[in-house]
Amino acid sequence: MHRLLLDLPARFETERLCLRCYQAGDGPWFYTMSQKNHAHLMQYESENAVMNIQSKEDAEIVVRNLAAAWVARNCFFLGVFDKRSDEFVAQVYIGPITWDLPEFEVGYFADVDHEGRGYVTEAVKGTLRFIFENLEAHRVRLECDDTNIRSCRVAERCGMTREGHFRENKKNPNGTLSGTLYYSMLRGEFEALNR
Repeated sequence: MHRLLLDLPARFETERLCLRCYQAGDGPWFYTMSQKNHAHLMQYESENAVMNIQSKEDAEIVVRNLAAAWVARNCFFLGVFDKRSDEFVAQVYIGPITWDLPEFEVGYFADVDHEGRGYVTEAVKGTLRFIFENLEAHRVRLECDDTNIRSCRVAERCGMTREGHFRENKKNPNGTLSGTLYYSMLRGEFEALNR
């Protein structure tokens, strides 16, 4: 099936969360979120689009671009919201590596005020289901900084396999060196976990 013909839900839910693609009009709250999380994201997400937002107009342009990328199937950004309060708690990213296999990568960050509550693990588990069932993936990969213990634990709690470790392969904004851990999950592994 051609990727543009995939019938994808614009939102889906887990036990506590609603995950949805961004849309026009999300700019004002996205701006507030970006400013609140700027320092929080500096170490591990310094290249995230959130880091360049300086105004509500910038934020609106970013969310409209993310919405357009979703429609074009270039990449998939999901805002993660607490179903009870409708508060933003995290963001999840899905990036196509190759549509031929198909293989995707997943990334995420927790809102600074919602860390340590299991939201990201729950969101990534729901996202893995979306990737394998709706995007028909064969393989999903995830990479994270080897000093980001919380991110490593998310991958492991979701049942992903650690495949490799590139040691001291990047210089951080504060001048320190760190490495990258690589995780993956195959379709058969996902199916075995979800029988």
